[in-house]
Amino acid sequence: MHDNHYGRGKEMEKNKVEDFRQKLKPFLKSKLEEFYLCGYDQFSEEELWTFLITKKWKKIEEVKLHRLVEDIMSVKAADFMNYTTIEFYKKESWLDSEEGQQLLKELL
Repeated sequence: MHDNHYGRGKEMEKNKVEDFRQKLKPFLKSKLEEFYLCGYDQFSEEELWTFLITKKWKKIEEVKLHRLVEDIMSVKAADFMNYTTIEFYKKESWLDSEEGQQLLKELL
């Protein structure tokens, strides 16, 4: 099953990455277990998948299963933590939430 990708955009590649998601589940689970052993137990498979799609595979040229596995297994906890922290603070409504208001009160 070898496709010719001429004339197709990056969106087609992302769709192909999505096609591998089921096969990649054991590797995603393994990476999350690694994070758990390092004390990072609050992350979900969906968050890790979103990180991979938006950061690691943002400009993917050629989708190969072994490269996707390598990318998953090479994710560093610090990089993933930085990404999730930035994404958390990008949510403008957080400061308006009860939690955000409480934190502001404690800081002031």
